[in-house]
Amino acid sequence: MTISASLMITCLGDMFYPEVGVSIVRLLRGLEVAVDFPPGQTCCGLPLFNSGYHGEAAAVATRTIGLFRNSQHVVVPSGSCAWMVKHEYAALMKDPAQRGQAEALAARTHELSQFLVKVLGKTRFTSAVRGRVTYHDSCHLLRGLHESASPRTILRNLAGAEFVELPGADECCGFGGSFSVRLPEVSTAILDKKLANVAETRADCVVACDAGCLMQMGGGLSRRGAGARAVHLAELLSAEAR
Repeated sequence: MTISASLMITCLGDMFYPEVGVSIVRLLRGLEVAVDFPPGQTCCGLPLFNSGYHGEAAAVATRTIGLFRNSQHVVVPSGSCAWMVKHEYAALMKDPAQRGQAEALAARTHELSQFLVKVLGKTRFTSAVRGRVTYHDSCHLLRGLHESASPRTILRNLAGAEFVELPGADECCGFGGSFSVRLPEVSTAILDKKLANVAETRADCVVACDAGCLMQMGGGLSRRGAGARAVHLAELLSAEAR
């Protein structure tokens, strides 16, 4: 039976990291997954939810549930957006029927590394980037979805690259959505510590599974003229599993 998956690109992915979406489609099709992209996607509603606008977030969630109603699996390149769908959508629904649809979507929704490892059973890939790589745990993926093993399983088995653990990998990078806008000084101090740890690893790439973290760390690395760059896990993996 052919496995099919719908890509939920997320708003940051759509606007700032479209190459991540392209990499995911290429990767999954190389693994013989039938990939589609439901049109009309918008934000998952997480910024509204975090800002206390739960009614507005519920409206966005209802629309998103409808868009992905027929998807066998939904793959998300962002731990934070996957967490929103899996852990908050159902609670936002007041109608029991809608709540059931939200729960069904939650069960079919996977962050990319989880989909590769836990659904497809794929753990060995060839790196599209040579050199030393390290990994940053995004807060929602680690604490919301309780996932730290799947990305590391892939990176430790990655042919053509050397994986090294990042000191303080489980510490926030300072983005936190609107947190970085509301408290920029605190956000910058947190980022400074994170990037000092990245420098300590002498890695060529710091890998993350969340666009917000990539934006925060990538911006900091660019401003500092650092040799390392921030990349999404999908960009690191070739289209063929070993």
